[in-house]
Parts: sequence; C-alpha cells; structure tokens
Amino acid sequence: MAEQTRAGMSLARAAGRLAGVPLGALARRRQGKPMHPRGAVFDGMLERGTGPEPAGLAWLDEPGSDRVLVRLSRGAGLPARLPDLLGIAVRVPGGPDDDPVDLLLTSTATAPLLRMVPVPRVDAATAYTSIMGYRSDAGTLRLAALPEPRRAPSEPEPLAADVARHGLRFILAAARGQGPWRPFARLTLTARRGPLDPDVRFDAVRHPPHGLVPDGPMARFRAPAYAAARKGREPT
Repeated sequence: MAEQTRAGMSLARAAGRLAGVPLGALARRRQGKPMHPRGAVFDGMLERGTGPEPAGLAWLDEPGSDRVLVRLSRGAGLPARLPDLLGIAVRVPGGPDDDPVDLLLTSTATAPLLRMVPVPRVDAATAYTSIMGYRSDAGTLRLAALPEPRRAPSEPEPLAADVARHGLRFILAAARGQGPWRPFARLTLTARRGPLDPDVRFDAVRHPPHGLVPDGPMARFRAPAYAAARKGREPT
C-alpha cells in the first residue's frame, strides 16, 4: 500500500511537470496567465466565523473580517456564449509576519461523489470548489463558494457592470471527505478594482489558509505546474 501511495505521488508530480511545459509556453505566448487569461478583479469583504456550527479549524471558525481581492475568470477564455471552466480566486491579505491566503476554486458539481468534477458554465453565480484537498487537524477538507440564488454573466466586462449594479455574494463552506458542506464565511464583492483585470497572481499551494496543508494528487500536480507557469511569465 505504501509503495502504491508513493507511486501515485510520483505520478502526480510527474504529470504536473509535464503539464508545466505547455503552461509555461502558453504563459510566454499570452505574456501572463496561461489559464484563466481573461477575468475581472473586485474588492470584497470576507466575514469568517459566520457558520451555524464550527468547522473544526481556527481560521475557519474564529470571527474576523478582511478586505479581500477577488478575481472571477473564464478558464480557457472561450467566447462568452460558450460554457467555460470558471474560476474564482480570493486573496486575503497577510499581516506583517504572515503570508497572504490565496483560495482558488473552480466551477464544479457539489454532490458528494461529484465535487471534484469540473463543470463548464456560462453563469458566474455558480458553485465553485477547491478540488484540491487540504490536510488539517480536522481531517482532509475541501472548500467551496456557494452563490446567492441569481444569475450573473461570466464575460468580464458585463460581469463588472452587473456587480456594480447588484453586487455578488457567496457563502464559503468546508466539507470533510464526502461529508456535507458546512458554511464558515460570507464573501461579498463590493466594487471593481481599478483596471478591469490587473496582473494579480494567486498561488493556492504556496499560500493556503492557516492550519491547512495542500495535499493529495491535485496539490502535487499543481506545485510543479504552477512553478513552470511562473517561470514562463518572467521576462527573458
């Protein structure tokens, strides 16, 4: 069993390094983001500790409010009329001695056996999950952003106009294994941040929530793939 586990870990890392080659090339070609090339960036407010029952981890359960940066994007940059893998990225600023926290979530199903399956969408007010697992004292967790019941365009310019008029709100939740989603925070997008899509870079592997350790095949895949993409963005 241990040998099988090590083999699986090595395979995930090798796949990440392999994926990093085209991602790095795509980053150089696009002069920036190899995936999710088009998006809109917003200011937002994250209020933690708002769930009806504890999730079992201090960062999730302790009350706190943070002004955050939020980017909503289309994964492949397909035309607006076509479904695309949507993403939501949230940056919680760090303190003088702390790194920021980056959450990267992808449009997926949310049912127990399907919450790791990416689902293309056209509506930005949809469910997003981390897919990647986090090891913690409370067990292996996954995170989700569950939207208020309304529709919102996913194309950056119309989305920015829509948020300016109506705002956009999500409930953040955590699930242990295939267990139920337990709300722990409210996320509210408040206003567009300056230019529509400034060059903000998020890294969920290097900047996880405090007390959570990225783990599992997706984390081992992402680490080398992210490194290659970062290198592809560097000036040559």
